[in-house]
Amino acid sequence: MTDSKYFTTTKKGEIFELKAELNSDKKEKKKEAVKKVIASMTVGKDVSALFPDVVNCMQTDNLELKKLVYLYLMNYAKSQPDMAIMAVNTFVKDCEDPNPLIRALAVRTMGCIRVDKITEYLCEPLRKCLKDEDPYVRKTAAVCVAKLHDINAQLVEDQGFLDTLKDLISDSNPMVVANAVAALSEIAESHPSSNLLDLNPQSINKLLTALNECTEWGQIFILDCLANYTPKDDREAQSICERVTPRLSHANSAVVLSAVKVLMKFMEMLSKDLDYYGTLLKKLAPPLVTLLSAEPELQYVALRNINLIVQKRPEILKHEMKVFFVKYNDPIYVKLEKLDIMIRLASQANIAQVLAELKEYATEVDVDFVRKAVRAIGRCAIKVEQSAERCVSTLLDLIQTKVNYVVQEAIVVIKDIFRKYPNKYESVIATLCENLDSLDEPEARAAMIWIVGEYAERIDNADELLESFLEGFHDESTQVQLQLLTAIVKLFLKKPTETQELVQQVLSLATQDSDNPDLRDRGYIYWRLLSTDPVAAKEVVLAEKPLISEETDLIEPTLLDELICYIGTLASVYHKPPSAFVEGGRGVVHKSLPPRTASSESTESPETAPAGAPPGEQLDVIPTQGDLLGDLLNLDLGPPVSGPPLATSSVQMGAVDLLGGGLDSLIGAPNFVAPPAATVPANLGAPMGSGLSDLFDLTSGVGTLSGSYVAPKAVWLPAMKAKGLEISGTFTRQVGSISMDLQLTNKALQVMTDFAIQFNRNSFGLAPAAPLQVHAPLSPNQTVEISLPLNTVGSVMKMEPLNNLQVAVKNNIDVFYFSTLYPLHILFVEDGKMDRQMFLATWKDIPNENEAQFQIRDCPLNAEAVSSRLQSSNIFTVAKRNVEGQDMLYQSLKLTNGIWVLAELRVQPGNPSFTDLELSLKCRAPEVSQHVYQAYETILKN
Repeated sequence: MTDSKYFTTTKKGEIFELKAELNSDKKEKKKEAVKKVIASMTVGKDVSALFPDVVNCMQTDNLELKKLVYLYLMNYAKSQPDMAIMAVNTFVKDCEDPNPLIRALAVRTMGCIRVDKITEYLCEPLRKCLKDEDPYVRKTAAVCVAKLHDINAQLVEDQGFLDTLKDLISDSNPMVVANAVAALSEIAESHPSSNLLDLNPQSINKLLTALNECTEWGQIFILDCLANYTPKDDREAQSICERVTPRLSHANSAVVLSAVKVLMKFMEMLSKDLDYYGTLLKKLAPPLVTLLSAEPELQYVALRNINLIVQKRPEILKHEMKVFFVKYNDPIYVKLEKLDIMIRLASQANIAQVLAELKEYATEVDVDFVRKAVRAIGRCAIKVEQSAERCVSTLLDLIQTKVNYVVQEAIVVIKDIFRKYPNKYESVIATLCENLDSLDEPEARAAMIWIVGEYAERIDNADELLESFLEGFHDESTQVQLQLLTAIVKLFLKKPTETQELVQQVLSLATQDSDNPDLRDRGYIYWRLLSTDPVAAKEVVLAEKPLISEETDLIEPTLLDELICYIGTLASVYHKPPSAFVEGGRGVVHKSLPPRTASSESTESPETAPAGAPPGEQLDVIPTQGDLLGDLLNLDLGPPVSGPPLATSSVQMGAVDLLGGGLDSLIGAPNFVAPPAATVPANLGAPMGSGLSDLFDLTSGVGTLSGSYVAPKAVWLPAMKAKGLEISGTFTRQVGSISMDLQLTNKALQVMTDFAIQFNRNSFGLAPAAPLQVHAPLSPNQTVEISLPLNTVGSVMKMEPLNNLQVAVKNNIDVFYFSTLYPLHILFVEDGKMDRQMFLATWKDIPNENEAQFQIRDCPLNAEAVSSRLQSSNIFTVAKRNVEGQDMLYQSLKLTNGIWVLAELRVQPGNPSFTDLELSLKCRAPEVSQHVYQAYETILKN
């Protein structure tokens, strides 16, 4: 008889009757009663009143009854913690039962009872089970440690369970090893800073041995653990790959993807010249192809992962184009994904096949799919130059079908083809113009208007065509309005006599009748350009356009490398890192592919330290993203600053720590103090050239004053290390104000906003005197220049080297860290000239061991020019005399922190155009001397 009878009771005094049955002497009756209780619990009835009676039934040898009672206990222990303590003795007893199934059952239930009061009583039984003779009990106990750690992490650490878990990695039973790895991985995820899985070649060897004999889920745990290991060299990487490769033929797709993840990661370390590298590429293709014969849902997950793999290593699947051809019964989500991969794999060798297939797709009934197929033909033309002509004729054939949405998509992609191959396919414009009336989608209308404006000189009735669009100007979308404005201005510059009225009409519509700020601004810019300098207008509007790149939808390289480390997880399906969708970011660690070893790549990547440099001599002072504690992206910086910068008003920054202590907690400084209020010079607060006024009023703006020497901008943070954000900069000092001149370039594929900056404590207390103000979102491929005012009232900490500055910059994507060296002359103050008597007394007063000697060779200046050049950087000549034909300059300078440096500069006449200088420096803080000498050399030689 089935168990359905337990769910169909309709008695009134049910609880009372069940109580009586539970206390019955007959074992069968007891079992029936517990089954009824579990049935009631399953359908949502509250049977917690029976807790003591059910717990009494635990004292039994019947395994089935014990399982039922434990099930009840797990459900109600949380609501009845005091009662649950009654069960502790039974657990302790069951953990010593001769039957390993009962021991394992007891330890499994212990882990599921999430009651603080009970946990400490369970430590002893758990310790015994972790060392049990039966592997089934040990593997269950290993998982229990992870559950216990979630309830009370401190207790687990104090009781030494983590060390026992680490010992289990060396266990003789592969399932115990797999569960120990799973438990340690889970604990490590919630504590990213702890190095629990301390992997070394010996432990890796044990894991690889266990891999062959585990269950499928055990294999996944071990493979995921292997993926977090970085081999010491390419030989070790190859050895691991050889032992992981057999997993590619596993029946479970999750095991296959985990194996692919390990291989993709370790391939980074293998040289492409190795025979094994080619073999591995060949071995990776068949398992990925096999995944595509599963049901549609699995196919979709496989395709999303393959999409990443193809972007990283297209050579793996370059001969497998046919498996990505769409089947008639594929769901739409599979079709679209296959289409995407087809384009990525398209090459000169297979383009004919691909085009024939795409042309077929363009006649399907599914509108979304057809649109994507037409776009795909355009992308093929841009990607494979030899196929462009064939693609264009295919698109013209599709336009002849007169199917509205096909025509519109075709026009959008033909515009891109014109951009990629100028002066090649313009003969088709006449055909495009015939379909002008059928266009109703903004993107297609905008593309057509662009074509008419760009090739106005080849279209006889271009003015009539554009005028027809102008009639409903206010009903058009912004995209079309902007395109129409530009197209008519282009037309006017090409045919000024015929289109004067038309251009005046569109400019008045854009500037006077429109409430869209973008449209208005563009209208005013064109108006002023045309009225003040038509030649300049022609150069700006009709400038040669850069060719568009072949792949515009590739994932940026840094993100792609991170996603490769997450193959087979949700991140690989979303194509987003876990930090983007895991709530709170707890336990999310940024992963990256291992660097190529010196032997595997002839040119070293800039990210790796020079080969042979000891670990202690890494040049990179700032911690990498992998060291981040928690997710700094969730900090709320308040609304972005808008409007003009505050002119000469004090901006209070002490109230908000921009990066929430992020940099401080990483670099290990105990108190990262935000700079106090500071005065912002009016001319330095805004980004250079912001607003329309700057476009036309060329006299305003930053820094026409002469000041100290300014070094050319250098790249401080390359885009590959900052998810597409590139920061270049230099430091300036003008009229007593220090500033950091930054150039931010967005090389990512998404808009960047919400910028903020913070400095770590440094030798001279340099700190931002105002927030970092980027007034508009930074679009892809856009660059903005900003002058950030600095002051020297921040926290002080001696750095190594002395002029090292560690900086954190935050935007909507992440927080990025870099360090740079600032030239010391930006700290030389304007009142650094000593009077002669004071100079003499101070020189004598400073001990001789504080004197440092330096030479500056081949200086292209004479004594007079040297003195004048140095004075512009606040190094003042106190006295000058000539001794035996040599000029002696006695100079003083003062740093922002009040330290005086005295100098004696001997100018030796060398050949007529160059002189050699001998520099003696005296200072009460001799560690400054080397940096002052560098400042002298920089100023005099540039």
